[in-house]
Amino acid sequence: MNKAVQVVERLFLFQACMIRVRFTKMTGAGNDFVVIDNRERLLQHGVETFAQRVCDRKFGVGSDGLLLLEASSQADFLMRYFNADGSTGSMCGNGGRCIANFAHSLGIVPQEMTFEAFGFIYRANVQNDSVRLRMRNPTSVESITLQMDGKDLTAHLIDTGAPHAVLFSDELGVPLDQLDMDSIGRKIRWHQKFHPEGTNVNVVQLLANNRVYNRTFERGVECETFACGTGSVAAALVVATKMGLKPPVNVQTQSGKNLLVDFSPPQAGQSAFTDVVLEGDAHITFAGQLHYDEAQKVLVW
Repeated sequence: MNKAVQVVERLFLFQACMIRVRFTKMTGAGNDFVVIDNRERLLQHGVETFAQRVCDRKFGVGSDGLLLLEASSQADFLMRYFNADGSTGSMCGNGGRCIANFAHSLGIVPQEMTFEAFGFIYRANVQNDSVRLRMRNPTSVESITLQMDGKDLTAHLIDTGAPHAVLFSDELGVPLDQLDMDSIGRKIRWHQKFHPEGTNVNVVQLLANNRVYNRTFERGVECETFACGTGSVAAALVVATKMGLKPPVNVQTQSGKNLLVDFSPPQAGQSAFTDVVLEGDAHITFAGQLHYDEAQKVLVW
């Protein structure tokens, strides 16, 4: 076999393994995502590994997570969400707001829409680059004691579509803007109390005028993110429970962007909040195209 034939065969095999993937980069209050229209099921196998590659900030596009828009028989579309480490299993509030704006920008849904995610039907409303997302009802707030570094800390647990442990910055003895969030977050995320799944970690500080400053260490990203939707909801509801804040609550994120959390307080005989809405900016930053080698599990630009 001559070299020319060998080169052609190798090129054919190379191209046969490649998937051309169009992507859109989006941000929701600083929480950033790679978003892909996957209604034709271009990505089917090994999506966890693909998520790791595409979310890598050194060798991929770089993001906190991957969002796939797919067809649904129960709603306008289905959202599949993968963390930056390829894991999945819990809701992403800012991701939900971003994919709602993405679907609207494609022209496949009106401003008012529904989408399916993790077995629940969410409702979203898009107004330019502001998106309101109706969240699922959270669990009741449960307070526990954590022993860490020789201290007893109070953590307030709530599941807002993803599990969160919320602590008040006053108890840590460090101003929230000076806190080493990655260090404290990692310790609590892997604390034996939350073994084996772990938890997301929030530290909050009450501000004036019904505002809360919130910082989040995200499970699956394994570091502090600039914002977290389910974490902002968790922070607002815990502060409402413990400090008596009335809805809506403005949550200041680490990016400097604000998220609005509205809700109905528990009624007589109830212990959980209802009618929870997360609102804030969600917009496209850029779009592009990459090639993914399914056989070698690498991105080729």
